[in-house]
Amino acid sequence: MSPTPGVHSLDGFSMIGPGIYLRDNREQSQDSDTTSPKVILIFGWMGAQLRYLQSYTHAYTKLYPNASQIVVRCNPGIFWSTTNTIQQRLVPVIDALKALHCLPSSGSPSAQRRPRILTHVFSNGGCLQMSYLGRMLQQKYGSVSAQWSFTSALIFDSCPTTVKLNTIKRVFSTLVQNPIVKSVVVTFVSTVYFIRFCLSLLFGKQMMLISDIRIDMQNPRVLPWMGLHTPRLYFFSRKDKSSPWQEVMHHAKTVKEGGMDVRCELFEESEHVAHMRVEPERYWSSVQEVWVVAISKEKGEQRISQTPPAQQRSLL
Repeated sequence: MSPTPGVHSLDGFSMIGPGIYLRDNREQSQDSDTTSPKVILIFGWMGAQLRYLQSYTHAYTKLYPNASQIVVRCNPGIFWSTTNTIQQRLVPVIDALKALHCLPSSGSPSAQRRPRILTHVFSNGGCLQMSYLGRMLQQKYGSVSAQWSFTSALIFDSCPTTVKLNTIKRVFSTLVQNPIVKSVVVTFVSTVYFIRFCLSLLFGKQMMLISDIRIDMQNPRVLPWMGLHTPRLYFFSRKDKSSPWQEVMHHAKTVKEGGMDVRCELFEESEHVAHMRVEPERYWSSVQEVWVVAISKEKGEQRISQTPPAQQRSLL
């Protein structure tokens, strides 16, 4: 499939579903490349324009030219969408992962190379969609199993934090320039938030769309191929008004105490999801470093698996 032209496209990508874009690089990938990600999975922030997301896809193409990329946009309509609607929109992501041989199959595991997936998630909107995708994959393929023997790393940019009404209103305010329309949108968003809150009191947390994002992100297997072995990198800033740095740092500290491998990069001058634009060299160096950690863990596991059982015990 050729890239879809026009304003709804990413350079070098095909649109495979509403807000879902794929850069299928299987034909150009090299079997000898054992250090790069096979797939880079990007969850954009709510309302992110393609020209902003493209700055990340271009950088990843330069860093890891052999990797395929999947970009998942977060439409503001997700705020009032039903669970079924959100899941239906994410089906093309699963189809793409399957086509890229990154999901368990009935074939011989030894016949497939170990999948390597780097996941990059922006803001609470990106976390929300990643959480839904994880639940869909676990329902379809199962959770804790040897079939999910993947090499992975997870990058959080400006997330996760508590989702508050004021934060949601600020996000929607930035998406609309006309002051009259902005007032209508903010009123509508506040009404939807209030209705969902009331419904949650009556029917439980399943009616609250994004209230438990921080808890979901504490799950080592938020995506089923992840685990305690998956290194995490958190980007956050003191000047971020939408995602307070104290909350992000607290989340990083909590999961680290739970046994996860965590790294943090605290910026001083960047706004929400703008850390890369302010300090690009530091940003991308940190991304490369966390991926090197993921690869080193894969090689460590391979050395142990090739060691006789008696010697394995001494290594462990």
